[in-house]
Amino acid sequence: MEANPRSIGRLPAAFLTPGSSSFMDFLADHSPESLPGNRKLPDGIVEAPHGTTIVAATFPGGVVLAGDRRATMGNMIAQRDIEKVFPADEYSAVGIAGTAGLAIEMVKLFQLELEHFEKVEGATLSLEGKANRLSTMIRSNLGMAMQGLAVVPLFAGWDEGREKGRIFSYDVTGGRSEEHGYAATGSGSIFARGSMKKLYREDLTEQQATTLVVQALYDAADDDSATGGPDLARRIFPIVTVITDEGFRRLTEAESSELARSVTERRLEQPDGPRAALL
Repeated sequence: MEANPRSIGRLPAAFLTPGSSSFMDFLADHSPESLPGNRKLPDGIVEAPHGTTIVAATFPGGVVLAGDRRATMGNMIAQRDIEKVFPADEYSAVGIAGTAGLAIEMVKLFQLELEHFEKVEGATLSLEGKANRLSTMIRSNLGMAMQGLAVVPLFAGWDEGREKGRIFSYDVTGGRSEEHGYAATGSGSIFARGSMKKLYREDLTEQQATTLVVQALYDAADDDSATGGPDLARRIFPIVTVITDEGFRRLTEAESSELARSVTERRLEQPDGPRAALL
């Protein structure tokens, strides 16, 4: 039987038939092995680079999401300039902590998921809907998480309905929690959160909020060996992003370096950082 010339080189009909608006559901039906949680792991202990500290803080008019640049593998520095903060779409972003390779792959899939939904439905998901979809992806990785390859991101964005910035944190099972004011995840999160707890105010300006997250990352690096501080010699600085009603914006290298240098210079005078008022 001869093949239909018109079908040669074309995708199967299933790939061209509108179905679920979820790109993950589409992959689960037609290419389940492409989902991160379905990958077969080698036997024995798996050691892979891990991303560390991510921080976020809201301010009137938006939210800031930032991350250090170090990835570790055991007691070794696997990479000094890894990028851990990515735009999810025009009005949201994801910061990754945990197994770096899986986390970056999950972010790329999340970006495709949101783009696919917008193309199929003709509208963007609400921020709440985006947070829920990311929760589902993390839950699908539970098998690998139980073997030590966990992904624990921080999600932030501008809520067009509520007209404010919002932050969502996750656990390895995909459990989602909304954080108010500020949040941190990763190995240095306990130190970063303690720093922000003393310095955060609800009336911060955008400039103050970006300074706050860099101060928090500095404090995390000061006490957590897996978190990298500003590397002035190699010109490696934290990635700082801002999301407002105008969309996602990543600070330029010049802006982030100036911010990191100003914080570092002040630390020469006050190594433990700025002091919060007692009362």
